[in-house]
Amino acid sequence: MIKTLFEDFPEVSSKQWKQLIQYDLKGADYNETLIWKTDEGIHVKPFYHADEFQELPNISDTKAAEWQICQTIFVANVEKSNLKAINAIARGAESIKFILPSDDLVVKDLLVNINLTNTPVFFECQFLSAKFIDQFAFTPNMANIHIVTDIIGNLARTGNWFKNLKADHDELETIVKDTNSFTVQMDLYQNAGANMVQQLAYALSHANEYLNYFDSILSAKEKQSFKVTFSLAVGTNYFFEIAKLRALRTLWPILAEAYGFNTECFIFANPTKRNKTLYDYNTNMLRTTTECMSAILGGANLICNLPYDAIYHKDNEFGERMARNQLLVLRHESYFDKVNNPADGAYYIESLTQQLAEKALELFKDIEANGGFLNQLKKGLIQKKIKESAAKELDRFDKGELILLGTNKHPNPADKMKHELELYPFVKKNPVKTLIEPIIEKRLAEAVEQKRLEDE
Repeated sequence: MIKTLFEDFPEVSSKQWKQLIQYDLKGADYNETLIWKTDEGIHVKPFYHADEFQELPNISDTKAAEWQICQTIFVANVEKSNLKAINAIARGAESIKFILPSDDLVVKDLLVNINLTNTPVFFECQFLSAKFIDQFAFTPNMANIHIVTDIIGNLARTGNWFKNLKADHDELETIVKDTNSFTVQMDLYQNAGANMVQQLAYALSHANEYLNYFDSILSAKEKQSFKVTFSLAVGTNYFFEIAKLRALRTLWPILAEAYGFNTECFIFANPTKRNKTLYDYNTNMLRTTTECMSAILGGANLICNLPYDAIYHKDNEFGERMARNQLLVLRHESYFDKVNNPADGAYYIESLTQQLAEKALELFKDIEANGGFLNQLKKGLIQKKIKESAAKELDRFDKGELILLGTNKHPNPADKMKHELELYPFVKKNPVKTLIEPIIEKRLAEAVEQKRLEDE
């Protein structure tokens, strides 16, 4: 016999809850005491209730249980990179992302003894070459081979096209026709300090430039089989980051459908670099753990963790193994692969998702009404807005309102880092002539850390 618990108790409305809270506040103002406002302009309330929704949100189709663990490998030596990939797969990685610095590397040698039927492989190229695709003639099946190509992302990051606007688009067109896909590298915006509404709106507007270009080039059949990947960075604001991914999955189908493109949204997630620190660096593992958890619960398809020492150490087996094991623990010991759509029905997350999506869509429409993403990049408006958002966040960090443990809260004066630095962990100043002002990734703790290093 099934008996429903609590069926004899009357439902309590959100109005009744608020009245009780107001009574407990003993005259203090409810809004000023318990409601706080985020940088995105979202007011966070002390509780959320089903009766605040005109209709309850539909159950999403996010396959959170199907997320995969990815290992990133920078290819300086083909043979060593191939062995590293094989070792990573043996130790739990389910996909590999190779970062290629030049087009003279032999791709076939990189893939020796890697089962492409079971292991998706991504190639992020730091160059633009349509002829590079010819290297894959040895395999009849390209289903699990993905070329990460984003010419607009390169323009935003470096301030220059690879060659020029026309040449880049011609090369991209050839690549896209062969791969039937493109990538939007929206992680740049988060790492540079953009708030979540900006990240979502810029990603949509960024993607819209590609959709505009390919709308008349691709057939209706090609559009329906097209695959778009969003590469994004996940911060430590746990529930908001879950909502950010869900908002992206809400917004992309609206835009894709308008052009007749496939509405599937493939998300490649990485922890942000913005809150990572040199001092008390083991706390970076705590940060990346919660960031990976947000990515999983938000519905990322692929997650590549950031080693705790990535900002100051060269690639090393220990740091990479620790990063991979964090994901393995989440999967096998924390059971983060057992439930699809785990965030469904959480009214707080549903509310955040809805508000982020609405605000991002409003900003996206404003960008498009004022010339589009490339036009606003050329005028420096996107850069200006990101710098304003980053300055607000940095001000909160400097005031101690935004805490990075071990850096602006409970720093360990005995902690010394000079002898540890193998990589330069700060923004590099390299005077180069650019077409536009580049969007610069910068960590919050850089100024504090530079001063401490000088004092060592």
